[in-house]
Formats: sequence, C-alpha cells, structure tokens
Amino acid sequence: MTGRRRWSTEEILDTAAQLLRSGDAESFSVRKLAAALGTDSSSLYRHFRNKTELLRAVADRILLSAMDGYRPEGDWKQRVTALALRVREAFGQQPQLAAVWGRYGSGGAGSRLVMEELLQALRLSGLPDEEIPARYHRLVILIVALIASEAGIGTISPEEYEQGMEQFRVAVLGADPERFPALAHFARDIRPLGADRRAAFDELIASQLARMESQLP
Repeated sequence: MTGRRRWSTEEILDTAAQLLRSGDAESFSVRKLAAALGTDSSSLYRHFRNKTELLRAVADRILLSAMDGYRPEGDWKQRVTALALRVREAFGQQPQLAAVWGRYGSGGAGSRLVMEELLQALRLSGLPDEEIPARYHRLVILIVALIASEAGIGTISPEEYEQGMEQFRVAVLGADPERFPALAHFARDIRPLGADRRAAFDELIASQLARMESQLP
C-alpha cells in the first residue's frame, strides 16, 4: 500500500498562501490546509507547531520577496523610504497576507533582513545608539499600520467598494450643517479612505523621517 505523500515546507507554504488569498486569517485553519493538500493535520504539525507559526512563515516569505535583489542606495532617509515602498509593493500584490503580517508579525529570515536594513539606515542618521531602538519601533509600527490598513481596502470586492462609496457620500454630503458644521463645510473636499493612498503613504513616511531628522543632535 502506498503511503501518503510527504509535503515539503515550501509546498505547504505555497498552498497556505493560496488559501489566504481567497480568504483571511480568521477563516484559515490547519485542517483546511491539510484537506487542500490531501493529508491530515498531524503531518503538518511536523513542520509548524501551530497555526500562528505557520501564518508568520507565510508572511515572512513576502518580506523575503521584498528584499530579493535589494541594494541600499542614498542617504539614510532614502534607504528607509525605499525599503518601506518595497515592502508595501510586495504586500500590495497579496493584500490578504498583509493583514496576516499586521496581526501576527514575522520572525524569519525575511523579517531579519528588513530589521537589519532599517537599523543600519538609522545608524547612518547620526542618532545615538541608545535612541535607535525606540525610533526603529515607532517607524515599524507606522509602516506596518499603513500597509495593513491599505490591504484591508485592497481585499474588498467591487460591489463592496461601491456600497462603501455610496455610504460615504451619504454620510459626508448629507451631513446636517447645524449638527456637523465642520463636516458640512469641508464635505466636498473630504476624500474617502481609499483615495490617493500611495501619496498618503509617501507623505506620512517622509513626515516621520523629517521629524526624526529635526531631533538629531
């Protein structure tokens, strides 16, 4: 009798990524992954101890792809900006996985490569070593939050998007000027959350870096 096929770690992660593209981290389970592979859950636990560890490994592969071919260029601000944009682009191609990264983080080789480059760039800024960990932490929180937020919008269907736009127009353009005077005043200029996200991403990163630069010794 022929035994069950033994799947490699990479094959397991490939299939997990495919399932996550059509769903989300909440609906994802090791049992569903095992069914998709035609095996049982116990065989997958030889590779990953639990669901969270598996999801972190999937997210880490996105970071690895973002760092593939990366070469640091420019000053410290240019390096941080280039890295942030590479990570944004990598997760933009698989927005469901960005939500996974925002929730579970990553601790693999891809994560270490990103951490190393950010820390190297911050050391070039002239910041004292004792201040770098705190600055790094705030910068990472901003980057992760922006990418995960954008991914949430990127995963909705066209029908859901149109429904959201209609609700936005009703909420903004239909605001009672007596109760919401500021909202009524700016109503025609307020843009929905999904508009110009690339420009907003660039501006927020640049603003954070400029603030850090202004506080250099």
